Amino acid sequence: MSEPLISLDNPKSLSQLSDNDFQALLLEGVSRTFALTIPQLPQQLYGAVANAYLLCRIVDTIEDEVSLSAEQKKYFCTEFIEVVKTGNNAELFAIDLAPLLSEQTIPAEHTLIHVLPRVIQITHTFDDAQIAALAGCVETMAAGMPIYQAQNLSAGLETLADLDKYCYYVAGCVGEMLAKLFCHYSPQIAQHRETLLTLSVSFGQGLQMTNILKDIWDDAQRGVCWLPQDIFTETGFDLKEINTDVDHAAFRAGLEHLISIAQGHLQNALTYTLLIPSHEVGIRNFCLWALGMAVLTLKKIKENLDFRHSDQVKITRKSVKTTILTTKLIGRSNTLLSFIFNLTSRELKTPDWSYSIPSSKANIDL
Repeated sequence: MSEPLISLDNPKSLSQLSDNDFQALLLEGVSRTFALTIPQLPQQLYGAVANAYLLCRIVDTIEDEVSLSAEQKKYFCTEFIEVVKTGNNAELFAIDLAPLLSEQTIPAEHTLIHVLPRVIQITHTFDDAQIAALAGCVETMAAGMPIYQAQNLSAGLETLADLDKYCYYVAGCVGEMLAKLFCHYSPQIAQHRETLLTLSVSFGQGLQMTNILKDIWDDAQRGVCWLPQDIFTETGFDLKEINTDVDHAAFRAGLEHLISIAQGHLQNALTYTLLIPSHEVGIRNFCLWALGMAVLTLKKIKENLDFRHSDQVKITRKSVKTTILTTKLIGRSNTLLSFIFNLTSRELKTPDWSYSIPSSKANIDL
């Protein structure tokens, strides 16, 4: 009898893989971007960061599942926090959740829930400090995201401060977790711990805002809008009128303001990256690739403010390859990195509009 094919379509076959290969295959199924960037990290960091992303993806899967009510989502998120913290009841959790997932959840995420017990088992092979960082991130994300499930988001969030809070729950806390893992890995990096933790929240928000802007119309088709009403009220547009037929200068002005804010957060992301020692090439690549792709995405949005689908502002494979090549060539030079960032992102700023970028969760007033 032939050996079973090792694939996401055959969850039982995954048991044959080493922990790293197991997580790598799962990452390829749920995120091409992170499957590309996480392997750049040093071997001592790869396992924990890959595991962290999978844990966060499980929370995302719960939040995105259309068949679950707001109450069910809150229940599973609460239970998952305890599973991650203690390592207990992972199998029961997976058995309860797996049958409730609909066909709208991608096959790779179905598999992720089926093999969740092993993901949790891997979590509890790490050092106590690493487990604490992962569990703290999951707790923040899983406790914060359900807040928005009961809200009517068809006309956006009320204020920019509300957007800041949302971005912290879904991305800023991930940035904090990564900063903690980096500091645990390297005493030299840990010398900048407090500054990195502060900047990491802004780094996460810059990436999340880029995704929100890219996915405006995809979200709108689901009746969801993550844009802040107050920004558009200021420019003279009512988000209650948002639809793919919108052709309004005030709406485009609001988008430009948000692009400028996102650019400010990405500026903080560059500052964060430049604090990583230049010899830590893998960590720098991990940060710079995400940063570079975000800047290029914002540029495409700024150049196509009347876009109507995320594919219209999706960066090309050539752009991704260029980003990777550029960072490999100049990634150890703070001067060249700053020059390239400023050159590439200078058009993203709105000259006649300013906003003080919150760069820590304290500024976000959680």
